[in-house]
Amino acid sequence: MFFLLYRSVKQVKALHSSALPLQNEELNALYIECLNEVNSKHTIPIYSTAFLKSPVLAGFLHPRIYLPIHLISDFNAGTISATDIRYMLLHELQHYKHKDILIGYLINTVNVFYWFNPLIWYFLKRIRQERELACDSAVLQLLKETEYKSYGNTLINFAETIALSPFPLTMGISGNIKQLKGRILNIASFHQPTFKQKIRGYLICIFVSTIIIGCIPILSAYASDQTGYHFDTTEKNITQLNLSSNFGDYTGSFVLYDQSADKWNIYNMEHASTRVSPNSTYKIYDALLGLESGIITPEHSTFTWNGEPYPFNSWEADQDLTSAIHNSVNWYFQAIDSQAGFEAVRTFLQTINYGNQNTGTNLNLYWTDFSLKISPIEQVELLQDFYQNNFHFDSKNIQAVKKALLLSTTSSGSLYGKTGTGRVNGKDVNGWFIGYIETSNNTYYFATNIQSSSGATGSQATEITKSVLSNLGIWK
Repeated sequence: MFFLLYRSVKQVKALHSSALPLQNEELNALYIECLNEVNSKHTIPIYSTAFLKSPVLAGFLHPRIYLPIHLISDFNAGTISATDIRYMLLHELQHYKHKDILIGYLINTVNVFYWFNPLIWYFLKRIRQERELACDSAVLQLLKETEYKSYGNTLINFAETIALSPFPLTMGISGNIKQLKGRILNIASFHQPTFKQKIRGYLICIFVSTIIIGCIPILSAYASDQTGYHFDTTEKNITQLNLSSNFGDYTGSFVLYDQSADKWNIYNMEHASTRVSPNSTYKIYDALLGLESGIITPEHSTFTWNGEPYPFNSWEADQDLTSAIHNSVNWYFQAIDSQAGFEAVRTFLQTINYGNQNTGTNLNLYWTDFSLKISPIEQVELLQDFYQNNFHFDSKNIQAVKKALLLSTTSSGSLYGKTGTGRVNGKDVNGWFIGYIETSNNTYYFATNIQSSSGATGSQATEITKSVLSNLGIWK
């Protein structure tokens, strides 16, 4: 969402630099008449451009109206009337009078911060639709009743040209076909509002604004819950570690829980309580989902490779539970999710209380596309629940996953773990290593997360973890 907003800002700048002041004298004269009709106190510059399909108003601090060159050419050729151009210009000037550029920026800013909330999407969509209806109504109030039909015909005649909005930070007469249909019906039923209707409209605006303002704390709390985990530190034995030398240039955190001593060791508490994509570390629990739902069993867990090429040779073979976890085979776990279905996955996440419990809309990518998120502290808490089977799952299923997670056994004990690597635009930006160490008289649970613009892999997180555990005298 942030990328789309950034791209729109760049497009507005490109539009500004490529446009030229309107040269057509007849259209300039028509534009001056339109300014007088709307009683504008400012003369907004009007420009011509070859990069638009329909007129738009753009620019927050220095607004301008941009008129497509093809409309100017059609006007010169007589295929578009001065009346059609007048209606379009009046519409853009109403956007200016209503401060819709500012509203547009606010809408897109809200979209950036509350992209995860479908209710906000709906309300913002409705605000955009109502904004266009309001502009149409404002134009109609300037026209004679005999001109209403002509204004509607302008929308109909140029529906194909104006059906697509150029980009988010502009105000135009455009809209999709469904929106245009609604606007035509609004024009057909339009009548000049009475004084009572105007008062009612103002009161409705005040009421809706009050509701939105009142919801901001709730929405902020929801956003915080999605991105941050509240770790209750009361009555907990916590030691803050300084591991900056171990992490080097990586941003990250390390969390260790000593079960015997009931003690937490944490590096970078703020980062350790921040939720991020789990990437392949989630496969521990996806395996449990497959086992508990009967899609696989400890004795029969093999899936047949379908012959498709994959980025790793180890993926291009039949896989059982152990090989799928060791080789972190995406298609194996995607097959489990596909057979389980969205509802089963959502219920499972709620049952084990996994992170933000958000599956997004893509069942193949939810644990890598930033829909599902979990913090390093939650990873450690969940590993405890898994190890002790606080989920009350079939013990055979728990043991099957534990067996698949075993990495090595030495005189120090047994190391179990799973890595995860998040890749964005070809760059490894999110690295995980989580797991636990069993000794003869204790169990240690750990989670390491590292982030960087590149090079943040699960392998690097593993090296950092082993270095820290060695320094703490837990693993040699």
